[in-house]
Amino acid sequence: MPNPKRRHSKRRKNSRRAHDFLSKPAMATCPDTSMAVLPHRVSPHTGKYKGREVIEVEES
Repeated sequence: MPNPKRRHSKRRKNSRRAHDFLSKPAMATCPDTSMAVLPHRVSPHTGKYKGREVIEVEES
């Protein structure tokens, strides 16, 4: 296995790591409850997708 001959500088290391951050997922709002949901997914609160009921949700 080849090993590095010289040590990488702090600038080179930090420049490489500048793009390793995590981004927040995009969120949409549910038209019925106005709560945040992931886009293109069934709303876990109402069980609806694109205005029609897809799954049954128990009310508590």
